[in-house]
Amino acid sequence: MTDSRNRKIADQIQRELSELIRLEMRDPRVSMVTLTDVELARDYSHAKVFFTHLGNAAQVASCKNGLNSAAGFLRMQLARRLTIRVVPALHFEVDESIETGARLSKLINDAVAEDAKHSHED
Repeated sequence: MTDSRNRKIADQIQRELSELIRLEMRDPRVSMVTLTDVELARDYSHAKVFFTHLGNAAQVASCKNGLNSAAGFLRMQLARRLTIRVVPALHFEVDESIETGARLSKLINDAVAEDAKHSHED
């Protein structure tokens, strides 16, 4: 039961943070951000918030710095919106899974195309 409660709270944190970032943040470094997941500690003391950003590596790093510098503000805003006793400390991390998936998909497609090319040559 605690796992499903943990997941529900993590999902609610993700929804609220998405809205807060979109509507309340004025930091120019934080734009074109999509929150992809929230991992919540069992005791709700910490939340690892994963995000993707459309931009180059420098822009992604800048966005991560902007999000982490606004973590206190966002936590305070979450405290006003959530009905849990402990509002977790927020830690923002870049979600590499989408990029990794795209890279693997490209490698698979390239291998299939190469294999098909060699099959037709025979």
